[in-house]
Amino acid sequence: MVAGLSELEREVIELFVRMADLLNLPRSVGEIYGLLFISSDPLCLDDCRIRLNISKGSTSQGLKILRSFGAIRTVYIPGDRKDYYLAETSLRKIASGFAGEQIRPHVDSGKERIKRIRELLEEQGSEDRDTLQEKIDLLENWQKRAGKALPLILKLIGG
Repeated sequence: MVAGLSELEREVIELFVRMADLLNLPRSVGEIYGLLFISSDPLCLDDCRIRLNISKGSTSQGLKILRSFGAIRTVYIPGDRKDYYLAETSLRKIASGFAGEQIRPHVDSGKERIKRIRELLEEQGSEDRDTLQEKIDLLENWQKRAGKALPLILKLIGG
């Protein structure tokens, strides 16, 4: 991070960097969201890049990720051709977008993987077949629960 940021800005940015790390997202995602969150005005890619002292590639990638799950919105500045961004402050929108983009695909792909695991068990003769079948049933149960729990969790987060 750049020294030109205020202590308040640095602390807010660091908070979001830690959240991004917790969610296994690139550091730049947390930095950019933190900067946009604490900023009074919309910022463009170059503003973010310069203020955070990160590469154009990292800035572009971070903005793309944030846009993909609705954590930022693009705003129009009259007379300027650049895209400007504001942080979305609705936890419900961010969580829903993140879940749809990052979590739901993994839950959904779990169904296909479990189906494939069942097929492999059928093809493979094994003396542990009953034990393996129980474990696959357990995996399927976990996957179904995750699919049911996700919408409930999002509803709780949204208030």
